[in-house]
Amino acid sequence: MTQINAYITFNGNCREAMTFYRGSLGGELTIQTIGESPLGARCPAGKEHEIMHSSLVKGHLILMASDMMGEAKFVNVSNIALSLNCSSEEEINAFYSSLSAGGTIIDPLKLQFWGALFAVFTDKFGIRWMLNYDKNLPEQK
Repeated sequence: MTQINAYITFNGNCREAMTFYRGSLGGELTIQTIGESPLGARCPAGKEHEIMHSSLVKGHLILMASDMMGEAKFVNVSNIALSLNCSSEEEINAFYSSLSAGGTIIDPLKLQFWGALFAVFTDKFGIRWMLNYDKNLPEQK
């Protein structure tokens, strides 16, 4: 099955962000530091504890992230959002409450004209989220 997954690059706070997302979304989090990788011996001093790769997996939900920038400078891009289609009203309320904590609400969680509960916000790490729960579909467990 072909699929696309989100991969976020952080500026040294990947572990904090991914731990926050695990607390908000659930799932299993794996983290590999630069120092634990084959690149560890060649990494600049102070970079060994930064994250080379992490993944949060909960069923079909896969979120990956890193602190690795290579030669590029960190740029926080605002034209991308993580869109999360929720399976119940309870789930969207829990995700909204947890993920938006400390962030900036752009469009609060409310019933929209297309029949879905929907919200847009930027979390405390600067990542934009769109949450959607189509009230016309049966709840999935």
